[in-house]
Amino acid sequence: MSRPPVNPAQPASGPDGSDDFDAPANSPGAGRRPLGIVIISVVVGLEALALLGAAAWYAFELLSGAPVLTFWGAVFTLGLLLAFSTWLFAVSHFLFRGYRWTRAAALVAQLFVLTIGFPTVTGGLLLPGLAMLIPAVAAIIFLFQKDVVAYASRTGGTTAAL
Repeated sequence: MSRPPVNPAQPASGPDGSDDFDAPANSPGAGRRPLGIVIISVVVGLEALALLGAAAWYAFELLSGAPVLTFWGAVFTLGLLLAFSTWLFAVSHFLFRGYRWTRAAALVAQLFVLTIGFPTVTGGLLLPGLAMLIPAVAAIIFLFQKDVVAYASRTGGTTAAL
């Protein structure tokens, strides 16, 4: 009895229909989830939580009457914080599932963190700066490992968007 051919463009799904099932041995990204994927997903997820916390603090300050130059500019900044936090949560989730597009998004997010972390360290705030730099550098290193690249090479399915 032969097995049906495996289309690498379609996500492998388990017996229960979930997408977290390990792919067949001959498909891209086959095998177990690499440790690097877990570490990068956790780092990006924690960055999303940090942005969400910053947005909550910013909203509290805005509602408590802290002086701002323009109210609508502050609301726009709050919207950007919330949108970027949501985006990072999505990147973390889909990177954990092995989607290809998330590697570039995670890399860009880490480069943004580096651009904030270096001036923080050189400005005299050593611990907060290192708290940004060390996870970002670790995530960048893991993003380019062979097993991470092989695992995160999954494309979207062929199902219709609507």
